[in-house]
Amino acid sequence: MGLPSTPTADIEVDGRPLRLTNLDRVLWPREGMTKRALLVYYADVAPVLVPHLAGRPLTLARFPQGVRGRGFLQNECRGAPTWMRTAPLVLQSGEVRRYCLVDDTPSLLWVVNLGTVEIHPYPAPAERPDAPAAVLFDLDPGVGASLLDACRVALRLRPLLVADGFHPVVKTSGVSGVHVFAPVQDAAFDGVRAYARSIAQQLADDDPTLVAASQVHARRPHQVMVDWRQNDPRRSTAAPYSLRATEPPGVSTPLRWPEIETAVTADTAAALTASPAGVLERIARHGDLFNAAAHPLPRLPDRGVWR
Repeated sequence: MGLPSTPTADIEVDGRPLRLTNLDRVLWPREGMTKRALLVYYADVAPVLVPHLAGRPLTLARFPQGVRGRGFLQNECRGAPTWMRTAPLVLQSGEVRRYCLVDDTPSLLWVVNLGTVEIHPYPAPAERPDAPAAVLFDLDPGVGASLLDACRVALRLRPLLVADGFHPVVKTSGVSGVHVFAPVQDAAFDGVRAYARSIAQQLADDDPTLVAASQVHARRPHQVMVDWRQNDPRRSTAAPYSLRATEPPGVSTPLRWPEIETAVTADTAAALTASPAGVLERIARHGDLFNAAAHPLPRLPDRGVWR
């Protein structure tokens, strides 16, 4: 998508009017990346990103003054245009908030124009908030551990999921970790959470030096936390293709499993991190590597860890 060179632009996208503001504001000082470039990136990835956001309540990580400025998380969808869908969600406190839903490119660009750098969807659609779409494993390296260590854990996790009938997909977090998703249907969060916890504990039992499965504060140096707690109806995780508020700008990048195997064999994760431009090249070459919706497991396998 091309944008005018003016600081403000009134455009129409798919029949929806949009006013885009502060287009010349530099959000990534080191790279000189502006809000205009942020909007263009999200417009370009919209065909593969929007399907992963559609119908999901969103947490927006906003950095209106740039990634070196004060950032904040926003859940309440304030000021949305009349044509944009929103949905109420009951929080654990009992409070009801209305969340943004990004079902199309105009809605995506509207939330990005707020200075949203990162987009974090909830794990279930707004219409079925208690029906998780996947089992999620957040492989989070601690002090002294690395992205490559998270990849090593991912390669141990994958065969356990495949043995249980899953078709897991994998992506970088865009910062230092790895996210593994195992699509599932007809499941509840209690079951998904218990299943993920049992897998995390098995990994920790098999290699307690590298893997931790308990609370973050219990993790020792050089360990990768297999965080099963993200399987919660009120937690959100960075979307595939979401930018991250890092310098240089990170991207939560879907990967092929052979890429991870190659990185571990070569003992370098350099090829696993991609710039925004590099992610667009990957999409042109591979399509959406995170598109596993056609292969959800009909139900959770019974590992004897829940009733």
